[in-house]
This record gives sequence, C-alpha cells and structure tokens, in this order.
Amino acid sequence: MKLVNKKSKEELQHALSKEKFARKTCSFYVYKTIKKRSDLRDEIFSTLKKLNILGRVYVSEEGINAQVSIPENNLKKFEKKIKENIFFKNVNFNYAVEEGVSFFKLTVKVKQQIVAYGVKKNEYDMNKVGQHLEPEDFHKKIDGDKTIVVDVRNYYESEIGKFKNAFCPDVRRSNEILPAIKEKLKGKEDYKILMYCTGGIRCEKASSYLIKNNFKNVYQLKSGIINYAHYVKNNKKTSKFIGKNYVFDHRLGERVTKDVLSKCHQCEESSDEHVNCANDLCHMLFIQCKNCQKKYEKCCSKECLEYLKLNEEIKEKKKTSFVRYIKKRNKGLVKPKLKEIKKTL
Repeated sequence: MKLVNKKSKEELQHALSKEKFARKTCSFYVYKTIKKRSDLRDEIFSTLKKLNILGRVYVSEEGINAQVSIPENNLKKFEKKIKENIFFKNVNFNYAVEEGVSFFKLTVKVKQQIVAYGVKKNEYDMNKVGQHLEPEDFHKKIDGDKTIVVDVRNYYESEIGKFKNAFCPDVRRSNEILPAIKEKLKGKEDYKILMYCTGGIRCEKASSYLIKNNFKNVYQLKSGIINYAHYVKNNKKTSKFIGKNYVFDHRLGERVTKDVLSKCHQCEESSDEHVNCANDLCHMLFIQCKNCQKKYEKCCSKECLEYLKLNEEIKEKKKTSFVRYIKKRNKGLVKPKLKEIKKTL
C-alpha cells in the first residue's frame, strides 16, 4: 500500500494552526544515482511522517531534492535519522532565512528529474561540476576582473531579487535557461563564471552543462542564496544580493535586503509580494501589492474575480467554459509578466 497523506487541505491547515511549537524550514539535496527509487521514497515518507515533518520531496534516478518543515524539538532527531542512511551521509542541511508557514502536508514523489532543465544526458556530466565557493569567497570574487555572475533561476525569481549586475535569463521556461546562458556567454569561455540559485541544487547541473560546453572557470555559490544571506547577516556584511529570495513553498519569498526591485503587476506600484490567483481554476502566480490584493480579492483579473463571486451552482455550469478561457488567455503561462497582467484589467 502506497504511503500518502489522506487528510484534506482544510484538515491539514486546521491541525497546523493548533500546533503549540515552532517549526524550521529546511532544504537539502543529493545528486547520486538511485536504483530502487520507490523503496527509498517509502523509507523517506515513513521517516519524516514519524517526526511530524511536512514538506515536499522528489526522488529520481539522479538523486533527491527536498524542502521540509520540521518541529524545532525534532531537529536533532531529523538530522540524525536522515544521516543514518548511507545515501545521505554527507548531506548539507540548508535552513531558511525567514520563517513562516511553508508547508501544510507531506508529499514524497518519484520524479524523472530533480532539476528539470530539459537538457539531454549527454549535455552534462554530474561527476564534473563547478567549484563550490563558500559565501565569503563568492562575496569577494563577485567584483573581479573578467568575471560574470549568472543567475540560473527563472525570471519570476530574479524579478524580485538578484545579485547586483548579474545576468538573469529573461526566458519563459526552465528548458530555455541553459541555452540562453550559453548564448549570452559565447566567446567568454575563459572568463570566471560565478553561478547562483536558491539553495545550490540547480547550479550543480547548470555548471556541469557549461563545463561540457568548454567553459574553463566555472564556480557556484555553495548552498545558494540561502547560505549567502546567513553569511552577510551573521558577519554584518553589506549584501551584494538585493531584494527577496523566491522560495517554492507557501512563504513564496524570504527578505534578504529592504530593496524592492519589482512592481505590482496590476497597478505598477512598487511591490515584490507574489500571490497565487484566488480563483483556483486559474491559480496564476503574479506580483500584487496590498491595495490591489484588497481591490481584486487576490485575483489576477476582473474575469477571475467575477467568476469567484458566482454562486456554486452557476460556477459549476460555467466551469468548463471558464477553464477553456483561462487556458486560451494564459497560453500555458502560469507566471506572467506585468504587461500580460495589464491586458486582463
């Protein structure tokens, strides 16, 4: 019998609101070939469930990618239990910069890849990755001669936070990121390439891809922006990363500096707060300021708000046609840019 969560979203949220203890959000990953993925998946689910840990874990042929929410009183048990498995012997635990409600349930899935850049296996070699730089070294090297800082995340992440003067690919989908970086860096194979992402996992594959494409001096920020943010805070350094660090959980971001780089996708006032459209048939991720959240009730458009206000009977009758409308309007995009949201208002 497959081990899964059987409670509804409402039940999970209610249980979380009743907790009398604090939680810590943590991410970790391992690149290593896994043969018995389903067995490891069940072992991880069982281990985390017993410790009342929530979160999302992906198990694939190439390794593990995990983001979890741990009761503070179980932190030591969690780390000890994970490292008891030889697979996780040298794993690095990356704890959040800012806390908040990050997960409501535990999900552990077998996936094809833990980082879906869409590159073929012969285009990278995970045995040859960029040199890991501690935050202090990254901080020092970032302004060096013949040095290019590269963001390997999606545009909607760099929209709210990035390293100063970094190249941030302005592309739509993850499978467009690495080709865009390669094209940008063409002719600069001898430069120092400093790569960064949220927690380090995407830099592993991205750096391997560049090395395979004859780039000679490839570096990556160890444990990503999260680790760097802790470094500048603990050492009272002026951060060269400005804005917010986007995260893939219910928090949707961790503030690193007070800088606000982006605008509300509806009124264009300064804002860097991501929300998901309150209309679940749409659920589009976009940036919305507090005033527009109130005005549009956290919806991305007038159409979504109007549908949300219908009674349940009419909603059900209009559901099929509305879903068709959303698909046509969004054109497969779930994270639009400002100009695209403006067209719906």
